Amino acid sequence: MSVLTVRNATRDQVIGTKIREARTFLSRGKGLMFAPELERGEGLIIDPCSSIHTFFMRFPLDVLYMNRDNAVIRADQRMKPWRIGPVFTGSKWVIELPPGTIEATGTEAGDRIELIR
Repeated sequence: MSVLTVRNATRDQVIGTKIREARTFLSRGKGLMFAPELERGEGLIIDPCSSIHTFFMRFPLDVLYMNRDNAVIRADQRMKPWRIGPVFTGSKWVIELPPGTIEATGTEAGDRIELIR
């Protein structure tokens, strides 16, 4: 699994430097279930994805829903464990992040996100 740096190009803020990708059926299905808490700078990209759940999670998440143009279409802060997120037909992929990341970076809907390999 590759590790990326994710940057909010609109606000010139680094969102994370240790963001993993889940692009296979199995890795997307597992996501962060049963994982220990995310550290600052860590996260998970799930692609493709239009909705998430936090079943079997032990910690809350910040979630960015992204469109095909790498723009944020929704930013959910501190989604609690054992929840189902909304379904977005316009969402191509999501980024799951440690709680507080969205607030710390000022990320909001409309911001453009850059993936650096």
